[in-house]
Amino acid sequence: MDWRTYYKEHTLTPEQAVSVIHNGDRVVFGHAVGEPIVFQRTMARMADRFSGVEVAHMVYLGSGEYLQPGMEGHFRHNALFVGGPARKAIAENRADYTPVFFSDVPRMFRDGTLPVDVFAFTCSPPDERGYVSLGLSCDYGAQAVKSAKTVIAEVNSNMPRTYGESFVHVSEIDGFLCSWEPLPESKPAVIGEIDRKIGEHIAGLVQDGDCLQLGIGALPDAVCTFLGSKKDLGLHTEMISDGVLPLLESGVINGKRKQRDIGKVSVTFLMGTRRLYDYVNDNPMIRMLPVDVCNNPAVISQNDNVVSINSCVQVDLQGQVCAEAIGLRQISGIGGQMDFVRGANLSSGGRSIIALHAATNDESASKIVSTLTDGAPVTTSRCDVGYIVTEYGVACLRGQTLRERAKRLIAIAHPKFRKELAEEYQARFGTCPSF
Repeated sequence: MDWRTYYKEHTLTPEQAVSVIHNGDRVVFGHAVGEPIVFQRTMARMADRFSGVEVAHMVYLGSGEYLQPGMEGHFRHNALFVGGPARKAIAENRADYTPVFFSDVPRMFRDGTLPVDVFAFTCSPPDERGYVSLGLSCDYGAQAVKSAKTVIAEVNSNMPRTYGESFVHVSEIDGFLCSWEPLPESKPAVIGEIDRKIGEHIAGLVQDGDCLQLGIGALPDAVCTFLGSKKDLGLHTEMISDGVLPLLESGVINGKRKQRDIGKVSVTFLMGTRRLYDYVNDNPMIRMLPVDVCNNPAVISQNDNVVSINSCVQVDLQGQVCAEAIGLRQISGIGGQMDFVRGANLSSGGRSIIALHAATNDESASKIVSTLTDGAPVTTSRCDVGYIVTEYGVACLRGQTLRERAKRLIAIAHPKFRKELAEEYQARFGTCPSF
């Protein structure tokens, strides 16, 4: 059958598309900008038809109607990463959180740890050969298409067509619905003075020819503002946002010295403004990869001089990092932090960097602490940590004793809290730290 005929015969109304869900199903949504906007909205509107449906996904940018109070008898969210709309539902026990490395999600779909009944996602319109593009969210979508019993594509002409391993033929999809909704956008974070100080410290650790991993937010954006004088940087990263655009447009990031995907930006998803989406549309420099490839530490380390830059909530005096919770309150997820920390550590000449403000915004508490808050999980172990950076400086922890780690961390803590941290140091080691 010609793909155009297949496509036409399998085009559904939103109500027909949602009707493929059965009670007790696990429904997986596309990640971030790949979320199926119309499908989700229609599903919530038809809630009375469903019971016991699990909805699993990572970052969600939409309005989250199915997460609202009163929906729990119909839908229960299983968060593989805790985004903004899910935090309240999880705190109120109306939703669940599954700790998981981002890179491991496709394998969980593939081996049946998390069987997928329905996968719904947003994609670009099909090209002349019948291939849609996963667009801004390749990550676990590439595997979910293969693993799901039923696949529903929300075709949206606003979704960019991206290159790499992001193409799916219409014959692999069971149903299509049409959408013209504007894609979710994430405005660039406001870079504060503390962010700029941290960014400048981190930029001092970056050398010409390094291959970077950057996230989203004020800290990675601040780093980018100090990299304009660097040469031939590479980018192999979980995601990119608007902050890297000036470096791409100026040629500072060109990938010439990479050992893998030379001259390309390797990435698994993108999240930002329309300016970013337009930049990556039909741009052969952008190479989308499934997350179990992009975030695989063995793949990351194929490039030399990988510099991973991540942020966190707290660091204790041993160097243990919590990046996802405040005590038992889950506010984020593991995501790809450990994937890239280990990838950088395996890379020849690689460096892993964890950045944080030295204190909370109101300076009521230090973020460098004697011990992590009760119940807080360790996201990155003390053996994996390389550099910790605050606005007060850089602490290299790799290969250091517990005594030396604590001393270096106290030296970059907020001055307001150094005395009490020094008292903890003396209680542990019997001497006062000297700086």
